[in-house]
Amino acid sequence: MHTPKNYNTYLLKRCLGYFGPFWVRIAVAFACMGVVAAATAASAYLVKPALDDIFINKDASALKWLPLVFVAVVLIKGFGRFFQNYIMQSCGLEVLELIRRDLFAKMVRLPLRFFEDNQVGMLMSRIIYDVMSIRSSMPAVVMVVRQVLTIVALVGVVFYQNAYLAFWAVLVLPLAMFPFVWFGKKLRKLGRKNQVKLADISVFLQESFSGIRVVKAFANEEKEKARFEEENGRLIHIFKREVVYNELSSPIMELVGALGTALVIFYGGMQVIRGESTPGTFFSFCAGLLMLYEPIKKMTESNKDIQRALAGAERVFDILDSPEISVETEGSAEFQPPLEELRFEDVTFRYPGCDAPALDRVSFCVRKGETVAVVGPSGSGKTTLVNLIPRFYLPESGRILMNGRAVEEYTLDSLRLNIGMVSQDTFLFNTSVTENIAYGRAAIDMDAVQDAARAAYAHDFIQQLTQGYDTVIGERGVKLSGGQKQRLTIARALLKNPPLLILDEATSALDTESERIVQQALENLMQGRTSIVIAHRLSTVLNADRIMVMEKGKVIAEGPHAALLESCPLYQRLYSMQFLETPEAAGSGDRTCRAAKEAALL
Repeated sequence: MHTPKNYNTYLLKRCLGYFGPFWVRIAVAFACMGVVAAATAASAYLVKPALDDIFINKDASALKWLPLVFVAVVLIKGFGRFFQNYIMQSCGLEVLELIRRDLFAKMVRLPLRFFEDNQVGMLMSRIIYDVMSIRSSMPAVVMVVRQVLTIVALVGVVFYQNAYLAFWAVLVLPLAMFPFVWFGKKLRKLGRKNQVKLADISVFLQESFSGIRVVKAFANEEKEKARFEEENGRLIHIFKREVVYNELSSPIMELVGALGTALVIFYGGMQVIRGESTPGTFFSFCAGLLMLYEPIKKMTESNKDIQRALAGAERVFDILDSPEISVETEGSAEFQPPLEELRFEDVTFRYPGCDAPALDRVSFCVRKGETVAVVGPSGSGKTTLVNLIPRFYLPESGRILMNGRAVEEYTLDSLRLNIGMVSQDTFLFNTSVTENIAYGRAAIDMDAVQDAARAAYAHDFIQQLTQGYDTVIGERGVKLSGGQKQRLTIARALLKNPPLLILDEATSALDTESERIVQQALENLMQGRTSIVIAHRLSTVLNADRIMVMEKGKVIAEGPHAALLESCPLYQRLYSMQFLETPEAAGSGDRTCRAAKEAALL
């Protein structure tokens, strides 16, 4: 980790490093910058011949050429400024694209645990707002350099005109560094707070809009409105403090300039009165001096942009460069179907902050073509178990083997592309039906897409949509029913055609009719595949080759349905709660009994 002493330098180097590929264009921008500085100094110098030759000496020839020269200088300065600003702004936009690309590329490769520990809105804020602030870093640095060159050129002019006056004028320049440094520190601190608060608002909006059904169901609009007003008010408070420091810097800079100008007027006026200097020389000097303080003010403005960029860079490079935030590791071996065997050997896993392990020395084996069901009470570790197979999480100890090789030795792509997962939490993208079914495939084969849809019992309802397979289904498939969304995820898994299938309570959230249709689709999906089925309803797994019963992170029993009914008390209890009712409960339709069934199930 970088020490605070050199951290700012490190951040600035990291920001400017992204401008490296554009060094030719930036060199042109620097050349334009030199032209602007020279033209600014020339325009200050032209004041002397304008006053002395035209207004005092009444030189007619000077009257002909001086205005043309002045216009030419202004044109050259304008073109130089335009090309410098355009080049740097366009480079800044391309750097914005590069940083967002790198940041997203790393984020999307981070382990699931990172996304569980960080709110989606905050991550969105880093990609959108924080990266946008970095865009201004190089243009702001270039602007500082341009102002420095302009200052050097103007100092040369004023010393050339009158070295004695120039000495008194620049005597107060060191005072100008005080607001430059002090305001920079304040703005950096406020910029950091600003970025954090923008992230907080992004988090709030993402949660509120994603959960809008819950907000409306509880008639909680006013409370959400009040929460937003509070968050928004804090952001505005920070912005107001930024405005205070922004607006204070200019008057202070002008005061510094006024001190220098006052000294010049006093001593320069005395020289003109004594006949030691001409009015043209004096006013040319004053023009150069006034122009000299302007780039100092602009340096302060550029420093504000740099401080904002560094505040955003802290949050961006905290993800890009932090050794604690690393992408998923993988091996080099390519997994090659078919799947002959999946084996767990003494696998233990615990979630951060939990003393008890979610999985405790779990061992079992699934062979090619088997259907193994996993049942147990809520919190017994069923979902955790299957999430370890595609390496969404890494075990604390023990090994997971596929075809005799540890899953860590396979590349992540080859491992995950050969595992199909269908869960109760269906996720569909806000694209067409076709693109959702063919998600992850390089090319779309409509015949294959439709075959998968038919096998998933989805083809008929898809054809009834407004645009058939081209229908955009909304965020998370909001325009579809639960059963329809589930059938599309099954079609997606069918098209993927994986040798290992994992079903995580795929029908638990569906009504009876939808469950029946989805169950038929799942049977099509499971044909010829090795399957691991997490079951909420035991009726869906009675015909499994083996059933594993889990409790408190352990596999306490396994075997076929009939054997478990004889030997496993927990399985007997789960089975009786679903299939056996007392006459009193059956006759009265007792709600408590039904609630107990739902609560105790897997």
